[in-house]
Amino acid sequence: MGELNPKFIDISGTEMVLLTRAEFDALMQRVDDAEENAELVAIYDARMADLKAGYDVILPAEVSARRLKGESLLRAVRNWRGMTQAEVAEKTGFTQGYLSDLEAGKREGTPQTLRMIAKALEIDPVMLVDPRE
Repeated sequence: MGELNPKFIDISGTEMVLLTRAEFDALMQRVDDAEENAELVAIYDARMADLKAGYDVILPAEVSARRLKGESLLRAVRNWRGMTQAEVAEKTGFTQGYLSDLEAGKREGTPQTLRMIAKALEIDPVMLVDPRE
């Protein structure tokens, strides 16, 4: 944004500021950008606090890439670990169909179920379960 060139005028004893439309629009864009940046900073601060408290983990790059392509977290982690649903089913005692439903989002696993799956995948349960649960 260029330099503001406000004009100050007095109308009935009230000082007013006169800006061009372009200056006003640029000023409003700065306000919008500042609000958006404040929201992003708040999200960042919250994520960092969760990491420090052990409530979140940094996912491996391959898992993050799969998530960005639309895979569910559970499927992305299982693929990263190089296991099939059948192998996870065998280790957990769950059916392959149940695991498929979890991965597809058709069902939600309880924290205990997800901990069992995490154990079968040999990963920290925090990758799948909020430790506060």
